[in-house]
Amino acid sequence: MANRDLSNARIAVIGSGTMGMGIVQLAICHGHHTYLYDTDLVKAQQAVAALRPTLEKLVTKQKLTTEQLEQAWSRLVIANAVKELKTVDLVIEAIVEKQQVKQALFQQLAEICPADTVFASNTSSISITAIASQVPQPERVVGLHFFNPAPIMKLVEIIQGLKTPVQLCQALQQLMLKWRKVPVLAQSTPGFIVNRIARPFYSEGFRALQEQVVSPEQLDYLLRQCGGFAMGPCELTDLIGQDVNFSVTQTVYQQFFYEPRYRPSLVQQQLVDAGCYGRKTGQGFYNYNDASRVRYRPSLAKSTSAEWDDATLAGTWKNQPAFVERIQAIYELRQVSAKHNVLWIDDIAVTLSSGEAVNFSDPQQKTVVMDWHANWQSAEAIALSHNLSCQPEDLAKVEDFFAGLGVAVVWLKDHPALLSLRIIALLINEACEAVQQAVASPEDIDNAMKYGVNYPQGPFEWLQQIGTAHILKTLQNLYEFYGEEKYRPSVYLKLLLAQQQQLSHLAALPASV
Repeated sequence: MANRDLSNARIAVIGSGTMGMGIVQLAICHGHHTYLYDTDLVKAQQAVAALRPTLEKLVTKQKLTTEQLEQAWSRLVIANAVKELKTVDLVIEAIVEKQQVKQALFQQLAEICPADTVFASNTSSISITAIASQVPQPERVVGLHFFNPAPIMKLVEIIQGLKTPVQLCQALQQLMLKWRKVPVLAQSTPGFIVNRIARPFYSEGFRALQEQVVSPEQLDYLLRQCGGFAMGPCELTDLIGQDVNFSVTQTVYQQFFYEPRYRPSLVQQQLVDAGCYGRKTGQGFYNYNDASRVRYRPSLAKSTSAEWDDATLAGTWKNQPAFVERIQAIYELRQVSAKHNVLWIDDIAVTLSSGEAVNFSDPQQKTVVMDWHANWQSAEAIALSHNLSCQPEDLAKVEDFFAGLGVAVVWLKDHPALLSLRIIALLINEACEAVQQAVASPEDIDNAMKYGVNYPQGPFEWLQQIGTAHILKTLQNLYEFYGEEKYRPSVYLKLLLAQQQQLSHLAALPASV
């Protein structure tokens, strides 16, 4: 397929649901003559009637002028029959998530539309290659996955099927840029980018619940507070719908031939089996009919008789400079050079977790491991775990030290890599697997996760911040502890560290004469 210019394309949107009407709004507001078609004509008419007030609100908010509204409105036509779509350049379907239904639609359109009409599917998980396999001219079938609500969410995944030419994907990238979106390119593999890479955010959070490490309230709080996530997995899946999220997880798991990394959670299955789908049913992880429910928030430790006497910072703490700055702003303490980063509070060693089980550490050494914190400058709490050598007075000293920083301590039982570090490490590992398999580029993966699911950083930005060696060590420790394939480190990550170490070694060599 030759290079295409879709900037002035005549567009047909199939499906008048929430997603379809969001795409219609985008198309008409960006200058495209647009047909809306739905097999239920009355539903299409009702959807168009409901769109008008939405656009009028944009005028009220001064995001559109009255003239722009009327011009956009004049571009919208409700098609009474599919044959009226015979002159369009681009079809975007937003219908039911069933492969055979989408194939039947494109087969019908192939008999009506010119051979170069582009058929784009808004599917979130169905293989574009599989959809195209039953469509005449399969090279014109492509994925164009918007995120809900389409007019607001920036991300659009452009999915390249096995026979989709890159030129078509590039044409859609240019069109999406015109629509002020953030387009990312992915190969047609299960889950594409976002629905694949996001799986550990849910599965590892739910595993912490299943292993009785935290309550849903604590889990959500700590991932917001320490991980920097906008929402925790329990509140987010309650919002999405437990049934919807569980179904996506099952689909990805099955399509990857039951790869352990994508295994669904029994915790979530119980909610689905009980009909507790979240906000839409009034009950999920949380009871939304309980007006007295109070969000979890830990309190600072009160002053105790077990106050600490001496503190020392050993090592560089290169990946957490804000932690050091916050300590130095409050306390005058010694800093010493050392191979390992350790905060000594009297004889208690506090370290950033690297995925070890803290009770497997030296039993003679009082040890506390600390979770990753995304923003020490404004930190209000931190998750910690300790080994059995620590006595109640030792824990009180640690609490007192952090209370002096204005940071509350949440003690967790021994859970390797705790919460934020564990989830971030597995998100990074999944992103590395995707790059290794040429699903997407690191840049597109970072953009997809930031703009598609509102992560505070992309996986490769976290990798750079936390450090490749630390992430790999965390995964290796998790793999060794659990003995489960889901924690095996990506080959890409191992090779990346080897490359970084080689470049560092070469940079340290004296210049040749």
